[in-house]
Amino acid sequence: FRAQMMLKQMTDYISYHLPGDIQIHLLSDHSLFIEKSIDEVKETALIGGVLAVIVLFFFLNNLSNTVIVGLAIPISIIATFAPMRLFDVSLNIMSLGGLALGIGMLVDNSIVVTESIFRCREEGDGFIQSVIRGVSEVGAAVTASTLTTIAVFFPMVFVQGVAGQIFGDLALTVVFSLLASLGVALFFIPMLASRRINLSPLGNIHQSPETFFTKFDSITQFMVSLRAWKNSFPNTSATKKFLFAVLTPVWLLYIFTRFLIFLALNLISKLLTFLFFLIGGLATLLSLLWEKVLFRIANFFVNWFNRGYQKIYNIYPSIIEWALTNRFAVMALAIIPFLIATLVLLPRLGRELIPEVHQGEFNVELSLSIGTPVETTVNVITPIEELILAHPDVEKISTVAGVDLTKVTDSEAGEHTASITVTLRPDGNPAEMEERVLEYIRGELQNFSGITYKISRPVLFSFKTPVEVEIRGYNLTELTRVSRQAVQALSGVPGLTDVKSTLQRGNPEVQIVYDRKRLAYYGLNILDIANLVRNKVLGDVATEFKKEDRRIDIRVKVRDQDKATIARLRRLDVNPNGDVPIPLESVARIEIREGPSEIRRIDQQRAAVIMANLSGRDLASVSADVYQVINALDMPPDFTFEITGQNKEMEVSLNSLRLALLLAIFMVYIVMASQFESFIHPFVILFTVPFALIGVVLVLWLAGIAMNVMVFLGLIMLAGIVVNNAIVLVDYINQLRRKGLPKNEAIKQAGQARLRPILMTTTTTVLALLPMALGLGEGAEIRTPMAVTVIAGLVSATVLTLVVIPTVYAIFERREALVPAGDEGKDER
Repeated sequence: FRAQMMLKQMTDYISYHLPGDIQIHLLSDHSLFIEKSIDEVKETALIGGVLAVIVLFFFLNNLSNTVIVGLAIPISIIATFAPMRLFDVSLNIMSLGGLALGIGMLVDNSIVVTESIFRCREEGDGFIQSVIRGVSEVGAAVTASTLTTIAVFFPMVFVQGVAGQIFGDLALTVVFSLLASLGVALFFIPMLASRRINLSPLGNIHQSPETFFTKFDSITQFMVSLRAWKNSFPNTSATKKFLFAVLTPVWLLYIFTRFLIFLALNLISKLLTFLFFLIGGLATLLSLLWEKVLFRIANFFVNWFNRGYQKIYNIYPSIIEWALTNRFAVMALAIIPFLIATLVLLPRLGRELIPEVHQGEFNVELSLSIGTPVETTVNVITPIEELILAHPDVEKISTVAGVDLTKVTDSEAGEHTASITVTLRPDGNPAEMEERVLEYIRGELQNFSGITYKISRPVLFSFKTPVEVEIRGYNLTELTRVSRQAVQALSGVPGLTDVKSTLQRGNPEVQIVYDRKRLAYYGLNILDIANLVRNKVLGDVATEFKKEDRRIDIRVKVRDQDKATIARLRRLDVNPNGDVPIPLESVARIEIREGPSEIRRIDQQRAAVIMANLSGRDLASVSADVYQVINALDMPPDFTFEITGQNKEMEVSLNSLRLALLLAIFMVYIVMASQFESFIHPFVILFTVPFALIGVVLVLWLAGIAMNVMVFLGLIMLAGIVVNNAIVLVDYINQLRRKGLPKNEAIKQAGQARLRPILMTTTTTVLALLPMALGLGEGAEIRTPMAVTVIAGLVSATVLTLVVIPTVYAIFERREALVPAGDEGKDER
């Protein structure tokens, strides 16, 4: 915002000093996209928080309890800003995305703690005792579940490529917010739950200002004591007369000051009374509105919701009993979808580096034949500008013909090139408008011969072109031929657009090929003749002209008219000191040929790079087709090729993320093993991770979302999130078994007791991520795949956790009872 204001002030100042027929217009402002993206993240976070609180009210059916748990969201977010400041994490798309991603998870710990406290209260405990027992029962579980979620972000340190560069802010933000939510759940929520909160007694606001003044003013007490001390002297005492003469002005000043304070307090009291009555009236009005209208509407939905939940609550024990009776059938029903998802659907998913972000602006880079003067370039692109500007979705365009010295250009830029920046209308969907305009531009450019073009977008992240093919070989002529064949072949690959090679048509040049036999016949040296011709054509610095502190080169060369044509160049004398002049054409062959447009080296080898954009297909499938097409070309034996660009970055990033996912699962196992002091129970809990993969693969396949870095980040987060419900469930099973309950009975009771908090935490997280998953607003392409991944995996894992995890626990846990706390030294059997 400050940058925009400074820019506007600067342009206004410059415009004021310019002539009247000159105007200044803002061509491009990427801060608008960033500002809209950040605003969109804020809105999605706010909507997600509101939905999460509504879900809490439906489950808890108590307004005060809902407010207590809902306070965890703003308090945790506010507490997150302090460590973000300490670690220099700014408010950007990724950090705000981390906050929006964690909105639903911020209340998970508070939900579990609150549910445990009020369950203990329903069992007959008092306010303080229910808090102590409720927190002690779930405190270790919520701490372990939070640590598992935090632990999955540690492997992000080892991620290479693009993923490791852009996910640092998001990971730190999620970690800070979860730590804050853990502190809120273990300390702030129990404090509120232990109090009978009564907002009505606000104190006696009707007491008189005199009473208020006398009660709190120490000067009054001092003056009263002083007056009593003065009266203790005899009436005829000189001391009393002296004190009366001295204290009378002080007393009068005190009375006057007290009178002013009395008036001020009286006004303040009346104002406070009015404000309190106003607030009370509004509160009463809202209370009546809630009681007479909103409560009835909310009560209707809550009752409808509670009836459905009560049916699930009553049926769930029989489902667990059936699952414990048919253990292996349940495991088979769980494993079959996993095998289908991983073996059938997963290979069908496309792969890409990162979703393309549409910013409502793109560049059309045009190239004409090399050697075209800039005036001709301008004349050729003028009708193209008119065609682009005529499209209804285009707001404005700006063109640079030739070389823009204000920017860092590549070797292809010259007088024969031009760049048209197209800005779309601010209203409407940028992705849809951009697709329509690009299709229109590509269709119109087909009618212009001799023009090559390339579409590029403003850089949000430092990525390369989606498809880049490096063809390496020493022979420049063969390299040019092969690159042109590759461009022609790749133009027919479905999904590839804007195919262009860095080896374009070169500049025309005069090549002198010396005949060594003729040079030897005349007794001439090829090095001397070559230097002589070069000096005559280009000139040789013979000496310097000195003028004060300046030194000016004096270059000696033939006259321009003597080298203006090929015929004159052929008659250059190459033997000026000889008896007989020898023309250049006698010892050399002079030809006009096309020189290379550039000589590019990659790893010290000459190379040509072919670049292309994607349209309608994922990067992995297009790269596979590109490999087959390039491999089928007729290349010399010493030529090689490699597919680079985003494909190479994708391979590096995805391989690192696969390693990070495995390391995250290992870290989660270590945290749970230290919590449960067992190797079996963490292994049981980790069964939720493959169950989450079932839902992720199915939803991605149905939605047509390719595997990318954002999806992998969602999978890594799922490894720490989906185990939380299983941790709470298994921990309570162990507590009941330590109290002496049989294994199957403990599983059924724990499942029924933990059903509500599991459903609550899952629903709040899912609904909090729902606005982000819808993909609305600027920059949504980055956030949507991650949100969809977390939602799909969490729903799938929760459904299977409620049935499969108890079954897996019963299969792997052979003991019928656990050792009670404090009896670890006794025989467990």
